Amino acid sequence: MPRKSHQNRKYSPEIKAAAVQAYQAKEGSLREICKEYGIKDTKTLRYWIACYNGHKEFKRPRAARGALYMTKGKKTTQQERAEIVAFCLEHGKDYLLTVEQFGVSYQQIYSWVRKYEEKGIDGLADGRGRTKPESEMTDAEKLQAQVRMLEAQLRDKEMEIELLKKVKELEGGAWWVK
Repeated sequence: MPRKSHQNRKYSPEIKAAAVQAYQAKEGSLREICKEYGIKDTKTLRYWIACYNGHKEFKRPRAARGALYMTKGKKTTQQERAEIVAFCLEHGKDYLLTVEQFGVSYQQIYSWVRKYEEKGIDGLADGRGRTKPESEMTDAEKLQAQVRMLEAQLRDKEMEIELLKKVKELEGGAWWVK
């Protein structure tokens, strides 16, 4: 006895349209059309017919569309990012077209466009791994940096005290140390 698949099947828009047209041309019953086109259930075909009669467009299966959104990110220079953003903006913020054209993730393009709109070309600079020089910091940022430094110093002192306690404990309990 064959195992039933619990996974939904994906059908191309071409197969959907062909099956609906075959049914409407009275080339067979719902069951026969499903068998001919490899459709799992007559309910699926009835849904397609309703969509077709309602003039809805058949779309690609979600897995095929989702693959565009989840492309692997790639390293880019500021110049390349500027070119990608320019392309996206020239095409009316068509992110999917930009993904297909440049092979960069949807999220990354969206982020670059937003940064470009907020800060201009300087917003596309890669600032990872760089700390702001003190001359660029606001008073609040300077205070936050100072607090972080003091907290780090406090943690170092607390670890040093704990270490000294352990050493004293070991020295006091060791019979060979006199």
